[in-house]
Amino acid sequence: MYLETIHEPADIRGYTAEQRRALADEMRDALIRRTSCIGGHIGPNLGIIEATIALHTVFDSPHDKIIFDVSHQCYPHKMLTGRAHAYIDEAQYGDVSGFTNTDESTHDIFNIGHTSTAISLASGLAKARDLAGGSENIVVLIGDGSMSGGEALEGLNTVGELGTNFIIVFNDNDQSISENHGGMYRKFRELRETGGTAPDNLFRAMGLSYRYVADGNDTEALIAAFSEVKDMTQPVVVHIVTQKGKGLSFAEDDPEGWHRHAPFHIKSGITKKATVPDPYAAATVAFVLETARKNPNFVYLSAGIVGGINLSPADRTALGRQYVDVGIAEEHAVAMASGLARGGARPIFGTYSSFFQRTYDQMAQDVCVNRSPAVFLATGTSLYRSTDVTHLGFYDISIFSNIPNLVYLAPTSVAEHIAVLRWAVEQTEYPVMIRMPFAGYEESPYPVRTDYSTLNKSIVVTEGADVALIGVGNFAVLASEAADELAREGIRATVVNPLYLSGLDTALLSALGETHRLILTVEDGIVAGGFGQKVSSFYGERGGVRVMNYGLPKQFFNRYNPDDLACTYHLTAPQIAADVLREMR
Repeated sequence: MYLETIHEPADIRGYTAEQRRALADEMRDALIRRTSCIGGHIGPNLGIIEATIALHTVFDSPHDKIIFDVSHQCYPHKMLTGRAHAYIDEAQYGDVSGFTNTDESTHDIFNIGHTSTAISLASGLAKARDLAGGSENIVVLIGDGSMSGGEALEGLNTVGELGTNFIIVFNDNDQSISENHGGMYRKFRELRETGGTAPDNLFRAMGLSYRYVADGNDTEALIAAFSEVKDMTQPVVVHIVTQKGKGLSFAEDDPEGWHRHAPFHIKSGITKKATVPDPYAAATVAFVLETARKNPNFVYLSAGIVGGINLSPADRTALGRQYVDVGIAEEHAVAMASGLARGGARPIFGTYSSFFQRTYDQMAQDVCVNRSPAVFLATGTSLYRSTDVTHLGFYDISIFSNIPNLVYLAPTSVAEHIAVLRWAVEQTEYPVMIRMPFAGYEESPYPVRTDYSTLNKSIVVTEGADVALIGVGNFAVLASEAADELAREGIRATVVNPLYLSGLDTALLSALGETHRLILTVEDGIVAGGFGQKVSSFYGERGGVRVMNYGLPKQFFNRYNPDDLACTYHLTAPQIAADVLREMR
């Protein structure tokens, strides 16, 4: 085996062409075996193996800096930079993250998990190098899907003027997570069809030199191309055409479905564990399709991730022109939603909470200043979702609940979620953001409203005395479970679902303050700037009521065990009940 003998990139630089081919086969087999056991981003990594071998053959990492945009394609890089054990030894499969990570290796220059960022990051490295009189190569590996992001284009514009060493490897497999969308992709197709000679060339237009490699899975052709541009004193793009999922028939035939995949049986491609459907996503898809059929002015917007609700190819086809995928361009999607609403359409833009973070300015300026009644659906909003530091989804309450004019709601059941969605789409007075539940009541314990236009009206789930538990969104169920624990100790707690995160039900809070000694808030997010602190501030001005805020501290977490994290911060029903009992004594 080659992999077990590779501890740093220098170990492969003396390889022959035949040894490199054998290494690529070995890496591909290791990737397939590892992802078949623990899952991961398989399609992008299978397609970039040969290019990674060529990069580390030609360039001297970490002296030469290689930056992986979004880093969905960094597994082969990790194999060649001292971390092969995590890909060939099943006992060590969990030793490395799925993204570049500066804590793992000096060969990982940044922690990157959001797309379209690498060119901008690397432009700073290039400028710093030039100021210091350095000579290292700055190399960016970016996929074609990432090029649709505004930051990538902003970076290209800056790099085109730098007039210095800057090498962009443009990995073109004609595929983002799903299919690519946007006018630039017609021009990329023309470049592929003409062998890189088509006159309309985005990169040349931005002031960069350009090279084309027709077979980006040919290691030797790539080595020749990279050797030609190494140490160049002007920015250059090396356009390589690769096959996403190369070497695994299932991934080649279904590049969207195999972009990231759960553990699977290698021979059949069948998932090892039956996937449990997300009831909230399924209900949302059904609502979107129904609404589109009934309202020709309804539009569902996505930013390269099929709307965050797993819209299938068939769903997207059914929506037709009522579905718009803007590519990796969340900021544009938010502004477009504002324009759609102002023009009389009824838009929903859905994406992961982690990606909504990129849109704060557009939400504030383009939507809320203008009071555009667009609807925004934040998904993945829980500490129980993605645990990679770049994809955490529990900062949204602090970020968005404090924007003026924005109505932010956190429903607690499927029925309430759909009722809130329906109201949000039909009303034309407010910009509305909805925190799609990750978990909630299986059946709503109270009658679900149909009208939410009376803002900041909370819901009393159960009535009690002395202690009130206010459970936000996903954690309304947790509040009810803690109340059940307390009931066994003879304490009847009031449970409240605030529903509205952007304001307070001051009348209810005042009434609770008259009859309750302890108010406890629980939210699936960070405490700092969160909903609980709004409640604390309200009571702080009045005195006489003890308030406790439960949630996560303001910090980053990475590759954690969700249950362990919840226990650490007492986000379990027995812990909350025990804390209440101590306070009540």
